Amino acid sequence: MTRRAPSPPPDADAAPVARRGFFVAVGRGALWLARLPWRLLRLLRRAALVALLAALFAVALYRVVDPPITPYMAAEVHRLGGVQQDWVPLERIAPVMARAAVAAEDARFCRHWGLDIRAIRAAIEDGGRRGGSTISQQVVKNVYLWHGRSWPRKALEAALTPVVEAAWPKRRILEVYLNVAEFGEGVFGVGAAARHHFDTTAAGLSPAQAAALAAILPAPKLRDPAAPSARLRRRAAAIRDGAATLARDGRDGCFVADADG
Repeated sequence: MTRRAPSPPPDADAAPVARRGFFVAVGRGALWLARLPWRLLRLLRRAALVALLAALFAVALYRVVDPPITPYMAAEVHRLGGVQQDWVPLERIAPVMARAAVAAEDARFCRHWGLDIRAIRAAIEDGGRRGGSTISQQVVKNVYLWHGRSWPRKALEAALTPVVEAAWPKRRILEVYLNVAEFGEGVFGVGAAARHHFDTTAAGLSPAQAAALAAILPAPKLRDPAAPSARLRRRAAAIRDGAATLARDGRDGCFVADADG
């Protein structure tokens, strides 16, 4: 009969070592959790820096490169299956169209730095029934952001607008605006709008046609510049007078070159 070898005596140091390992692991875990807010803060700082650099790059890029499409345009392409747009440089857009757009949407365009405090105050006093957005703000919204009323979008718009104003000349801001603004369902920019509504070019728009196009800008899907209502005709007449006033008192100097007349 074979005898079983006696079991070795238990290691007296094994239990303390195991306990020490457990407490070390717990301590490291606690230290990691204690450092987590700082890690998250560092990660958020890096993400904010990347977002800031991306925004500055996008602003610098579109100062010289024409935006191929905007977020809203892309949504309309998806919804409608396609849109009309022909990019037209500002020097090939009738000066009366540029003046009409400014008269309709932002008469102080040449005098503000992107945010028109006077217009914002007037909009607040009117209970929000009128818009206080400048052309510069609308460019930022159309080119870089999304449509709709939300505080995050308005905050981003307010932050980006002065950057665009500092980086782009006023002529560039107005040029981009006139090429990305909606002038009817699926019709973007004055080039496509002139052809679609009046069978002409952006350069060939008459003062009356330019004023009619500018008059539909608050609600382009609901208004037809080629068959205006009496109310739209009155608004277009006021815009035409406003455009003439801009030319007369020199408030178009930041966007109409001497050669434009």
